[in-house]
Amino acid sequence: MRLTKRRKIEIHLLEEGHITSWEAIEQYGVTRLSAVIYNLKHDGWTFETEMIPFTDRYGDTGHYAKYTLKHAGRQTQK
Repeated sequence: MRLTKRRKIEIHLLEEGHITSWEAIEQYGVTRLSAVIYNLKHDGWTFETEMIPFTDRYGDTGHYAKYTLKHAGRQTQK
C-alpha cells in the first residue's frame, strides 16, 4: 500500500520529533509543509514552531520554519 504524503510526514514526526520545509521537500516531495502542519493541527497535533534565520548564496537573508512535535493527535491510516 502506498503512503500519502501526509502519512509520510506523520511518520517522520513520530520517529524524528521535528521537520523543516527543506527536509519535507528533499525526502518526501512535499512542497507545502505548512499546509500539512495546518491539517495536522486541525486533527489535534500540537507543535512548537521555530523560525530559523539563514543567508543564501547571494547574501540575502530569510527564515524557514522548524516544526517540533509536542503531541500527536489523530493519525491517518494510509
